[in-house]
Amino acid sequence: MPWVVLLGSAVLEAVWATALGQSDGFSNPVATLVFFIALALSMGGLGFAVRTIPISTGYAIWTGVGAALTVTWAMATGDEVFSPTKALLLAGIVAAVIGLKLVPSGDPRRT
Repeated sequence: MPWVVLLGSAVLEAVWATALGQSDGFSNPVATLVFFIALALSMGGLGFAVRTIPISTGYAIWTGVGAALTVTWAMATGDEVFSPTKALLLAGIVAAVIGLKLVPSGDPRRT
C-alpha cells in the first residue's frame, strides 16, 4: 500500500507543478486552487509512504516520477518541445525508479 500511495503522490506532484506553471503567479484562481490541493495531498501521501519506505528511496521516486510526468505532460500538450533525446532521458528516469523499487532497502522490516 505505501508504494501505491507514493506513486499516487508522485502523480499529484506533476499535477501541482503543472498547476503552478498555469497559475500565472497565483493570479489564476482555479489553477492556484488546484496547486494548493494537489500540493497538500502529494505531501501528505509522501509523508505516509515514507513511514514504511526509506526516505531516500521514497523521495527519489517521488521527485523522479513527478518530474518525468510533468515533462511528459508538457510535451504532450505542446508546452515543451518533444525530442528523442528528452524521451530517452525520461525513460532513464523511469528505469532508475524501477531499479530503486527492485533493490532491497537493507532493512528487512521495510517493504
